Amino acid sequence: MSNDHGRLLSPLGSKITLGLLLCVAVLVPLLNLAVPSDSVFHVPTYLVSLLGKYLCFALLALSVDLIWGYCGILSLGHGAFFALGGYAMGMHLMRQIGDRGVYGNPDLPDFMVFLNWKELPWYWYGFESFPFALLMVILVPGLLALVFGWLAFRSRVTGVYLSIITQAMTFALLLAFFRNDMGFGGNNGLTDFKELLGFNLQADGTRAGLFAASAVMLALAYLLCRWIVCSKVGRVLVAIRDAESRVRFLGYRVEFYKLFVFVLSAMLAGLAGALYVPQVGIINPSEFSPANSIEIVIWVAVGGRGYLHGAILGALLVNYAKTYLTGAAPEIWLFFLGGLFVAVTVFLPRGIIGSLPGLQDRLRAAFLREVLPGKTAG
Repeated sequence: MSNDHGRLLSPLGSKITLGLLLCVAVLVPLLNLAVPSDSVFHVPTYLVSLLGKYLCFALLALSVDLIWGYCGILSLGHGAFFALGGYAMGMHLMRQIGDRGVYGNPDLPDFMVFLNWKELPWYWYGFESFPFALLMVILVPGLLALVFGWLAFRSRVTGVYLSIITQAMTFALLLAFFRNDMGFGGNNGLTDFKELLGFNLQADGTRAGLFAASAVMLALAYLLCRWIVCSKVGRVLVAIRDAESRVRFLGYRVEFYKLFVFVLSAMLAGLAGALYVPQVGIINPSEFSPANSIEIVIWVAVGGRGYLHGAILGALLVNYAKTYLTGAAPEIWLFFLGGLFVAVTVFLPRGIIGSLPGLQDRLRAAFLREVLPGKTAG
């Protein structure tokens, strides 16, 4: 069993992460709503939505780090769980439009009217209720992960083979949701949302509230993940990551532990998708793209695999770079992303957070050599 488990989540790192999340949950909405727009401290609404999107991506990265960093399961299909949660929330938002759509049909979304659908499909029933939609946000990704994980882990599919079939699952869903006869808007997806819980989605207050909800949910998810990895279950997960055959020899049902963490991770990814959709205003099949799932892995690798706060940091940094580069130099963004992954793999194999202790030791040794020549760093 790995002996680094207690160090991965130091109390200081946890307090800093939670403190920052709770601070931004309060300060950003406050600077948006209470500070005049001509003030240098004012945070514009578009920036609030952009930062809220980053927080959703951070929650998604956290879900991947839980299974990859602590259980060794490299999933290249978590974009599917994220998209399913987003579609569940999008269906609720579409049902809230009512007769305010382009065609004025109180029962059918605009795309169904356009495609000459006569009645609402059975799987759309219940989504007019927010509690039901929230349940589906968690339940649908969880059920898919349960079925997929049970078949895969029971058959002892591991390593690159598991990564490939998770990617195949995502690609299959991408092709399915592109079809107009699936009843999810086809290529265009779901959009033109009006309100959430009676609040106008275009209002500044609603945007600020969604941002705060994203930050608080990320903090709660971080606490949940930290509690799991610091428990006995977490120690077994780390042991499975480091020496699965030995854990089996000791009598543990490895497939049950893997299934538990895989389902929980899928639920967190679905929740991230549900928070993402009302802030960006659209959900379409492109969210199922296998490239998106690969990008999530890059976020975790950059921040530090096996460090929950590292996954959050990696998601924020890479997505900020994406926003900047796709505006300043869109033709080099993909080259930058690929080069970043190669550079991290070669020079920072433990990511930014994982490399900090070694960097501190090297700086301390260099300082002592400079100040105390002839002395060792000890």
